[in-house]
Amino acid sequence: MTKPIFVLAPMADVTDAAYRRIIAKYGKPDLMYTEFVSADGLALAPEEGRQKLLKDLVFAEAERPIIAQFFTSSPENMRKAAELAKSLGFDGVDINMGCPQDNVVHQGAGACLIKTPELAREVIHAAIEGAGGLPVSVKTRLGFNKDELEEWLPELLKEDLAHITIHARTKKDMSKVPARWERVKRAVEIRNGLGSKTLILGNGDIRSLAEARDKAAETGADGVMIGRAIFGNPWLFSERTPTLEEKLNVMVEHTKLFEELLGDTKSFNIMKKHYKAYVNGFDGAVELRVRLMEAPNAENVAQIIDHYLGRA
Repeated sequence: MTKPIFVLAPMADVTDAAYRRIIAKYGKPDLMYTEFVSADGLALAPEEGRQKLLKDLVFAEAERPIIAQFFTSSPENMRKAAELAKSLGFDGVDINMGCPQDNVVHQGAGACLIKTPELAREVIHAAIEGAGGLPVSVKTRLGFNKDELEEWLPELLKEDLAHITIHARTKKDMSKVPARWERVKRAVEIRNGLGSKTLILGNGDIRSLAEARDKAAETGADGVMIGRAIFGNPWLFSERTPTLEEKLNVMVEHTKLFEELLGDTKSFNIMKKHYKAYVNGFDGAVELRVRLMEAPNAENVAQIIDHYLGRA
């Protein structure tokens, strides 16, 4: 894979199977991730709950290479999740050690693992064992309440990880402060100083592929992960600017895919956060968005767009 690598970030209720398929069609990145999935839920939930979680691990061949991302503080459950990813045909396994959400942190998972490096390494060991030869990676942050990169990153680099993605903020920062890309540069220096072959990817506040290239050049990072900029712009990684009609047509296509793939397990309201991004910055956008927010299903969304574009 040519460097720098450009990667789509895993985002809960955003980069689901439907949107990933749209992105793969209109602007495919070098690497894609699933939404993060609870390894504890896969191991312990009743069958009905487990089946819902498995829906988050459905992918199409067009999305390859694709990595399954899991969160847990249990090495045993991580091992089982990695084994499952292997059996489902994923191209890699990623461990979420950066999520700042309270419901994840209170389980000792996500960013909480920064506070327990020994346990974090046990979870990595388990993932490597379960993955059966698949690359294993970690997505994390600079620290928990403060910047702990100097202590935290060397702990991760003791393990045989394919890559580490550094979200250039602490857990305490959430997304309230600008990403500190100079710390991604420092992460590369730490990796180089230790003689590790693990790739370092940077993440945080990237709005375009051009900006991603600049950050990779400035920091020496092997790649850049892009998250929120993908909202309403599945063309992001292709650097193509669609016409308004194309944009609205793809929004309808996205909606129909969501209903087809996830309509029986996820609320249709999840789609509506996408409408705010797709329908923005043109005459009549506000009024159109109001109508879309009231739509109950994909058929109604298609009718609204047909009417707006003068096709009905």
